[in-house]
Amino acid sequence: MSRPLRLSLRAGERVYMNGAVLRVDRKVSLELLNDASFLLETHVLQAEAATTPLRQLYFAAQTILIEPANAERARDLFRTLRDGILAAVADPAIRDGVAEAGQLVEAGRLIEALKLIRGLYRTEAALLAAPAGEAAPIPASESRTSPIQPAPAPSHEEARR
Repeated sequence: MSRPLRLSLRAGERVYMNGAVLRVDRKVSLELLNDASFLLETHVLQAEAATTPLRQLYFAAQTILIEPANAERARDLFRTLRDGILAAVADPAIRDGVAEAGQLVEAGRLIEALKLIRGLYRTEAALLAAPAGEAAPIPASESRTSPIQPAPAPSHEEARR
């Protein structure tokens, strides 16, 4: 058994836990006494917001966590998106992050994978904002040789297939 984890939720806030959606009617603190998979509402990405490759990857990983009944299909979608990003992107920060997120997903460490992917959003935004052939306005420690091309966002139905 792991160390107890304390969650503090505001009135009306939701938490997605082991496939269930819980909404609290007043400010509450929960203490999880055993391992549970959960995602706070503030970190849930809606399908219509999955408008970039990394957000689509995040959405697929999130679906594995939120909808256990569709986890295998979402895992397949995650793998397909991950492979596509790795094939299309030369930026080392994104490539390394996506590869590591893939390893975390395969190891069942979904929360860590989601956090890692969210951390790559700024780099992706800089790559997408840069005109083709021009350097992106990202830190000098990160280089770029080709931009990411956005793909259509997966619908909830596609994530469930």
